[in-house]
Amino acid sequence: MSLSPKRFALCGLILTGLTLSQAGFAATCRVSPAHEAFNVESLKSELMVTALSCQGQDQYNAFVKQFGSIINAQESKLKSHFRSTYGGRAQKAQDDYITQLANVQSSQGLKAGTIFCLQRMSMFDEVKPLKTATELSQYADAKDILQPSSTEICQAPTSSKAKKSSKKRTTSHKAKARKK
Repeated sequence: MSLSPKRFALCGLILTGLTLSQAGFAATCRVSPAHEAFNVESLKSELMVTALSCQGQDQYNAFVKQFGSIINAQESKLKSHFRSTYGGRAQKAQDDYITQLANVQSSQGLKAGTIFCLQRMSMFDEVKPLKTATELSQYADAKDILQPSSTEICQAPTSSKAKKSSKKRTTSHKAKARKK
């Protein structure tokens, strides 16, 4: 079935209108300041699961020894993130996160079967030349290490009409206040 020129133009107009109307409702997202800490924690957990599943305890211990100060600093940032996000429930929320992280990663290992150790044991050698938390975080991103939650923060989308009308309401509210 071919489109007549009129139908083709109409489809183009509709598509353009839909695209432009969606632009007014776009949510703004940014990466959490704790993203690096989450990545380092997930890398540490992935290597721990690998060590336990693949008899790599010596390699894991060497990783912890080499990156101990970075791991501790990132764990402090993570703890601070959970405190600011969850308040009095911070420790439980962080414990739940660590448990979910290990569960997600170990179930991935179970699904992969014997190939898991072949794929993951090389990670111990790959991280050795890294020096900083940023490098460890970037490595975790590149390896696509599983996380049970997102570290992206998004604001609810608002339309440009809602922004304009809220300004009008504020202006009219101020005007009413001045009249009184």
